[in-house]
Amino acid sequence: MVMKHYPPQFKADAVALYESRPEATIRSVAADLGINPETLRNWVRAAGVSRPRGRRAEASAEPPTPLEAENAALRKKVRELEEEREILRKAAKYFAGGDALVNRFQFVADHQRRHGVKRLCTILGIARSSYYWRRTATDRAARQAADAHLTARIRAVHLESDGTYGVPRITAELRETGGEAVNHKRVARIMRASGIQGIRLRRRHRTTVPDPAAAKAPDLIGRDFTADKPNTKYVGDITYLPIDSGKFCCLATVIYLSSRRPAGWAIADHMRVDLVTNALDTAIRTRGSLAGSIMHTDHGAQYTSRSFAETSRSAGVRQNMSAVGTSADNALAESFNATFKRETLQGRKSWPTEREARLDTFRWLHRYNTRRRHSRLGQRSPIAFENALQLTPTTLASAA
Repeated sequence: MVMKHYPPQFKADAVALYESRPEATIRSVAADLGINPETLRNWVRAAGVSRPRGRRAEASAEPPTPLEAENAALRKKVRELEEEREILRKAAKYFAGGDALVNRFQFVADHQRRHGVKRLCTILGIARSSYYWRRTATDRAARQAADAHLTARIRAVHLESDGTYGVPRITAELRETGGEAVNHKRVARIMRASGIQGIRLRRRHRTTVPDPAAAKAPDLIGRDFTADKPNTKYVGDITYLPIDSGKFCCLATVIYLSSRRPAGWAIADHMRVDLVTNALDTAIRTRGSLAGSIMHTDHGAQYTSRSFAETSRSAGVRQNMSAVGTSADNALAESFNATFKRETLQGRKSWPTEREARLDTFRWLHRYNTRRRHSRLGQRSPIAFENALQLTPTTLASAA
């Protein structure tokens, strides 16, 4: 049994044994005594014992004489010359025919484990940088081919999105349609190199004109712009569609908060109340019913009008408004309008004609619902998001 408490004499004898055997290590002495090496090391330190560790250290305690140093250098030189002769003898078989430089590179690749790249390149008279460059040529060519293939795919996705998608949406599209993991940083690098970019946000224009005398709806949701249950919360807003002639059209939307889906919309060449009531009627037809839902809007005259209040009441929709001047409370609708403008106009200030404005709006809204990827929805379209949650129009109507 190993002792836990060692008497002073045992400690002194153990240290003396270690000190008397220069060739022994602490581990070997401790093993002979049946004690822990760290225990013996602590006793040695406490005793202040210092000695060379083993015969090699003892032999190297004295510096070599000049003659010994010269002999050692000569022996090293002979070994190097013998190694060089062996290398050249082996390399001769590689130089029997073909491209001599290519053969040298191949020889280095075959024998680098034993002799090292630096040594072989020095003997064969080739630059290490050239060897490494040639060695990675195949990998570089493969990467360039893969980048070229990915560039073509990125261009196709970008073109298919009407030039609106940036890095996040293109990455999501490639991952879903290509069936492979594509890093967004690689997509960003290729897009920069190829001059491909999405549409950036433009300056917003104010469309809300409040009516001070109109009745205001209460704040029912308390700035909680989330919707966990189906068919519960919507937002409405109006935005201008500028035309080259100086005229304009207006787009009114009714957007479902949970999926960001514009369930209803209307386009007109005016901003009368029937613009927003028509958009609400479209949403009712799309969902089947909006009874019991809440619709948040700003304090524009159209939304505070008696006609819109009656239309909402008959549909079972409760109006919701925040305090005057809190534009951030309708930020979701304003963000939607900004996205719509920048992706349809794409840097232009207006549409050439009213017909083109209507057609672009019609196409974009349907595309937004069915295909355009939304960052807030896990890069899915609003309808794909609803389908994933089994929030189809039928179930939404029944759930209401």
